[in-house]
Amino acid sequence: MEFKIPTSNTSGLTPRLIIHGGAGNITPDNLPPAQYKQYHDALLTILAHTHKYLLDGHDALDTVAFAVEQLENNPLFNSGKGAVFTRDGVNELEASIMVSHGKKKRGVGLMGLRHVKNPIKLAREMLIRGEDDLEGGNGEHRGPMALENQADVYGGSSGAQGHSQLHGESAEKLAQKWGLELVDQNYFFVQNRWDEHIKGLEREKEGSGLAFYDTVEFVPQGTCGAVAMDSHGVCATATSTGGMTNKLTGRIGDTPTLGAGFWAEEWEEACSSRVIETQGEPDRLVSLVRGFMRECLPSIGPYAPLATKDLSNVVLKGDKTTRSTAMSGTGNGDSFLRLNAVRTASAIARYRGESLQTALTEITGVGGELQKSAGNRWKKTGEGEGGIIGIECSIVKDKQGSKRSAVSHIVDDYNCSGMFRAVVNGKGKAVCRVWRPGQHEGLENYEGEGREYDVHRWLGEKGGII
Repeated sequence: MEFKIPTSNTSGLTPRLIIHGGAGNITPDNLPPAQYKQYHDALLTILAHTHKYLLDGHDALDTVAFAVEQLENNPLFNSGKGAVFTRDGVNELEASIMVSHGKKKRGVGLMGLRHVKNPIKLAREMLIRGEDDLEGGNGEHRGPMALENQADVYGGSSGAQGHSQLHGESAEKLAQKWGLELVDQNYFFVQNRWDEHIKGLEREKEGSGLAFYDTVEFVPQGTCGAVAMDSHGVCATATSTGGMTNKLTGRIGDTPTLGAGFWAEEWEEACSSRVIETQGEPDRLVSLVRGFMRECLPSIGPYAPLATKDLSNVVLKGDKTTRSTAMSGTGNGDSFLRLNAVRTASAIARYRGESLQTALTEITGVGGELQKSAGNRWKKTGEGEGGIIGIECSIVKDKQGSKRSAVSHIVDDYNCSGMFRAVVNGKGKAVCRVWRPGQHEGLENYEGEGREYDVHRWLGEKGGII
């Protein structure tokens, strides 16, 4: 892989972006080339428009919300318009959003939504409006709210009283108060989702399989999501889903649960005694940095250093490194819940000092902790199946707090038959993949799989655009 320094913007940090559209039992046998093209084109179109939005100066939080709103509006994906049905034939939606730095709540999750057209917009509002609640005294653990109008139980709170999670009717009352669009349940009806619902119940009734998983067909049990890093080095993640096909009505998954299906955080590290003095040895340092990056390259795009004036000053004794991570998970939510999967990946990176790619693969790679959690039920019930996308950023500052250098890393891995994802890689190219190279036979028939495109090529497309 080429070591590439992207063009610098005014802040010196190059924004990054990756999105996903779910993971699971996705194979060439159940995703023919014509259907594959629909996903391929939709993902790249959403990616391109979101990338432009990010480069226009929007922050990471608004960017991931913008991306997921488009995914929610596209019936291909299991969220919003394309949400799956519960056993009772209703749609119950979930969404979450989180930032590594800059918001008091950091993250929020919503669940049991039946009428909010775009759950991710409600999650964003709940996070942003929480700034006033937690500052003004109406936050959690700050005593009762002083209400001027006792009939309006939300009158003294602009952001859900500082709460980080909210369910159903209470959340939808806030959506109405904040002017977000509410829709009838009929809005979420998509014929092929209904067919999957009915077929699953029939399969269970006949004793030929499970209502929520099939070993041959792709039965959605995942999510859609986005992770971005803005020019300030803040990382954010957003995730939305209809949950598992034929889940019990009222079931709560990993998507709205902090740490299970999504996570973002930031921490500071002091340079260890192993850090080399770089004065007089810039060539040696460059070699070490390149070697480190080669070990950590993700499967979908290369390491992308952020612009720096002097690479020979990347690390000096006494420097401090600020590391940030953000991730969005997809797959069997119950398995993610049992492992607190996404936060665990970040914790491995934070407390063991691993790269985020190494940490993520330990959780959701082939043979990783998610797969192990299924035991002998692996590939029989859908348990353990899934993937994670993410971004990590490391910014090195000297003793005076001046930035020496920064590097970002887009990561992804999965343990199942496929994962829909698209990224703007370190060379500034748009790439969409569902599978690993050579993962299945016949992938040469899938035009566009893994191909690098100029991002602007997809700005003229209509699919998936709000």
